[in-house]
Amino acid sequence: MAEPTPPPHFLRALVAADKARGAYGGRVLTRFPPEPNGYLHIGHATSICLNFGLAQEFGGECNLRFDDTNPETEREEYVSKILEYVEWLGFTPARVLYASDYFGPLYGYAKYLIQKGKAYVCDLPDDEISRQRGSVTEAGTESPYRARSIEENLSLFEAMQAGKFPEGSRVLRAKIDMANPNFKMRDPLLYRIKFAHHYRTGDTWKVYPFYDFAHCLSDAIERITHSICTLEFENNRELYDWILRECDIVDPPHQHEFARLNLTYTVMSKRRFLRLVNEGLVSGWDDPRMPTLAGLRRRGVTPESLRALAERVGVAKANSVVELELFDNLLRDDLNTRSPRGMAVLRPLKVRLDGWVGGEVDGTWFPADVAPPERFAGEQNRRRLPLGTTVYIDHADFSEAPPKGWHRLSPGGVVRLVHGPVVRCDEVVKDEAGAVVELRCVVVEGKPKGTLQWVDAATAVPAEVRLYDRLVKVERPTADDFIEELNPRSLEVVNALVERAVAESTEAHWQFVRVGYFFRDPVEAAAGRLVFNRTAGLREGWRPEGESAPAPAPKAPPKAVAEAAAG
Repeated sequence: MAEPTPPPHFLRALVAADKARGAYGGRVLTRFPPEPNGYLHIGHATSICLNFGLAQEFGGECNLRFDDTNPETEREEYVSKILEYVEWLGFTPARVLYASDYFGPLYGYAKYLIQKGKAYVCDLPDDEISRQRGSVTEAGTESPYRARSIEENLSLFEAMQAGKFPEGSRVLRAKIDMANPNFKMRDPLLYRIKFAHHYRTGDTWKVYPFYDFAHCLSDAIERITHSICTLEFENNRELYDWILRECDIVDPPHQHEFARLNLTYTVMSKRRFLRLVNEGLVSGWDDPRMPTLAGLRRRGVTPESLRALAERVGVAKANSVVELELFDNLLRDDLNTRSPRGMAVLRPLKVRLDGWVGGEVDGTWFPADVAPPERFAGEQNRRRLPLGTTVYIDHADFSEAPPKGWHRLSPGGVVRLVHGPVVRCDEVVKDEAGAVVELRCVVVEGKPKGTLQWVDAATAVPAEVRLYDRLVKVERPTADDFIEELNPRSLEVVNALVERAVAESTEAHWQFVRVGYFFRDPVEAAAGRLVFNRTAGLREGWRPEGESAPAPAPKAPPKAVAEAAAG
């Protein structure tokens, strides 16, 4: 799909103004700083597009920096996956860096604050520190350890790093103002004792910096010009500036906040994702129902559609919720131009064609109103489809008692087979239980109102089709009850039939005619299995639980797929 024209927004205007007045020597250096404690999700995609996009637009650079200051939850697996998906989105970091690269300098800055009388070692337990912070109407209470001498604080902090105190027994706090209206400024925590093994630094460090301390100084060490983060860090900005100022940073970076992406019917929290994975509620981080980039990619979502979403949503100063349908529409627009048309029937129903001698019919990979990719241009768009005397249609396309306005097949009804002849249903064959197992049709002349997809019985190939739907059934999932709000119908697996050309093609994206957009599952393909994941429907047709929906089509007898597999 064509890359969208970037719309104006306040961060773009801010960077342009800074560059015009020569701030930071005219440099633009941004960074994307994820913590490697899980997989990236669709919300991260907007931040990636913003940070890398601004750097590209203004001739600057963007670093990928892993905020790896919590050794208990961070893993090399997450590092490699984050780098993989930044590149999958279409961006190349100027540098790949780690906060753990700066543990030495950060420790030095902490000691510098102690020497200035701006930090102290506190022995209070966590719950007491929280209690003494006060409230929005009451000032906090100073720690009894706040008056320790510089020499004692330095000695204690060094002993903390030497591992001489139990984990959790002491912290290093900034000495600011316990009456500050901003809670972040009420003697915030800078360092804590942890004896966990760090995936990069091993057991070297016994003290680890908190996010607020490591983040701003890492920005300063890298000489970041525009530190862009989401609105939940707005109250942290005052502390960000205080630390840089008290550490005597020259030409410090500045923090700017924007509203994070929130989508309806979508959970976006690595903590919640971890619970889904650990409790087996999904198959893994790359389950196609997950809004992780790994899950979206496996489902068939394209990086182009994610970049289009980032531009369409834009950058705002206030949080809001974006309708998931917006992304669905952007995704369909992209898939429409990249997906060749193939045929599949999800619930096969056998149809015998009288008056048809068998052979081939002319078809195309892309319709005339869609500009195909270059590899399908001109004659490459034309193809021949085998059409024998027996085909399969979808069970959902036949009704013995059709409702008003029915344009599919019924007894005596007439339809056209896609790219093929017009047929009329003359006989319905049922099994002993009364289920319809076969239709006998005759080729006729005419201009029917309906057209049906089909697959040739002699050449069709069995395939597993996974019909993915929204993982969450409520528009705005809650923090506490999201497990109960999971959609029990988020996955349906059907044994389908696809035309041979689809099964043998190297193309991954497909539009199954009249069915939807599908993607050949890369994990299953690597194992030699033919599995297609539904990426999107042809139109928005999802209904929240409680709304009426059409009755489900009868399941096709397994015999239909077995017959096709037998040839």
